[in-house]
Amino acid sequence: MALRKSIIHPQKALIKKILKRCSSLGKKQQDYDVPKGHFVVYVGENRSRYIVPISFLSHPEFQNLLHQAEEEFGFDHEMGLTIPCQEHVFESLTSMLK
Repeated sequence: MALRKSIIHPQKALIKKILKRCSSLGKKQQDYDVPKGHFVVYVGENRSRYIVPISFLSHPEFQNLLHQAEEEFGFDHEMGLTIPCQEHVFESLTSMLK
């Protein structure tokens, strides 16, 4: 019987990458106020800081934002997870997801 490698769904792989990146940001002084089960994103031209629940990662609308972020910024930069959209759009989306 041959061993079969498990195939990770692309969105699951993306979520794992995001969680790994977010967990490495916890070493900064400003990130100590992030409650368990949440992570920080930066949104808009001014890079406003938002704390969002990890449960948002399972919503297709939020995943679309993450794909845009990956395409524009990648996940390997010092600024943290940056979402490329206007703040009012982000706030509208997150208020619908709550």
